[in-house]
Amino acid sequence: MRLPTNFQALVEEANGLQLYKALIVQLNKDLLLANVDLEFDSEVLPTSLKLILKEEVYNLIQNKFTEYLNLLYIIDVEEFRVRELDGDDIIKLSEEITFLTLQREWQKVWYKANY
Repeated sequence: MRLPTNFQALVEEANGLQLYKALIVQLNKDLLLANVDLEFDSEVLPTSLKLILKEEVYNLIQNKFTEYLNLLYIIDVEEFRVRELDGDDIIKLSEEITFLTLQREWQKVWYKANY
């Protein structure tokens, strides 16, 4: 499996394989497991999904760092990929973490659908 390299490619692949709703379900499941008070409707637009998730990640980094780390652990975002990111700009960091989160969730959904 080749992972999408940007948000648009991820959404296009998920929609093309009719797995976008499964992606939302998986994300909601992991957010609940991480005790993050956020749930997406299955009909959420991709742009809204990205924006709302990015805002939540930003809030977690700024105000609830332990919960942020727990979320990354629950979702199973690779630690080395997080360490590669520049933490100086929190807004840019939250955007990159949002993509890594969605990319990992997509990987879970794709494997469940194909194996």
